[in-house]
Amino acid sequence: MNRTALVTGASSGIGQATAAALAARGYRVLGTSRHPESLAEGQRAPGVEYLPLDLTDDNSVDALADRLTEVDVLVNNAGESQSGPFEELPADALRRLFQVNVVAPVRLTQLALPGMRKRGYGRVVMVGSMLASFPLAYRSSYVASKAALKGFSNAARHELSPFGVWLTTVEPGSINTGISERRTRYVNPDSPHRPDFETMLSALDRNERDGVPAGRVASTIVQAIEAARPKPRYAVGSNAPLVFALRRILPAGLTEKLIHRRYGLPR
Repeated sequence: MNRTALVTGASSGIGQATAAALAARGYRVLGTSRHPESLAEGQRAPGVEYLPLDLTDDNSVDALADRLTEVDVLVNNAGESQSGPFEELPADALRRLFQVNVVAPVRLTQLALPGMRKRGYGRVVMVGSMLASFPLAYRSSYVASKAALKGFSNAARHELSPFGVWLTTVEPGSINTGISERRTRYVNPDSPHRPDFETMLSALDRNERDGVPAGRVASTIVQAIEAARPKPRYAVGSNAPLVFALRRILPAGLTEKLIHRRYGLPR
């Protein structure tokens, strides 16, 4: 195996599991972390070389330019999870979220594409979210960022596939990675949305605790990477095959009601 893969956010959760899975399959794997020098032994996937990357810093992203020229597989996994009532989301928080979840992954991909194109082979996996397909109240900013990432992937794959470079999006549902503990939350103390917001968060945290393990998502990412012609989207977790099938046949209004019911929200 002479392929080189770079996985962002490779010190925990889906990123760590994906980096480990690729290394075990013979890929040369580069993993990123904001502070790789301070990673504990258990945070390092075996066989992975760790590089520093802060997605909020354009200079940090561009500092990987030279390494990205040798990358055949890029997994844009690192990101931020954000919740809050739409009308109360701070502008600075929105800018940060889109920088981390959209702008930085797009820039990393741009830096990797010339080398992939010249070699006639490349795989770019955007780790999105099933929420981009099934939007949820009080998650509008996160939903929008993941939908934007999927939009870039869906459109750009038509530009790059003639060169042997394929972009795809993997949409996890509820995954047990501990991300609920790191989610940023924005809600005013006297917000009229607070009761429903807290109800939604409780259900979201419960679903994630009961979700499938990160390794399941990693297996799906590897499947997408090694497909001869990767599909535009792979969904995993939260009964993905069933819920996507139901979405195709159920009226949109009924789908919304079912989502609200799953999270204990009024319709």
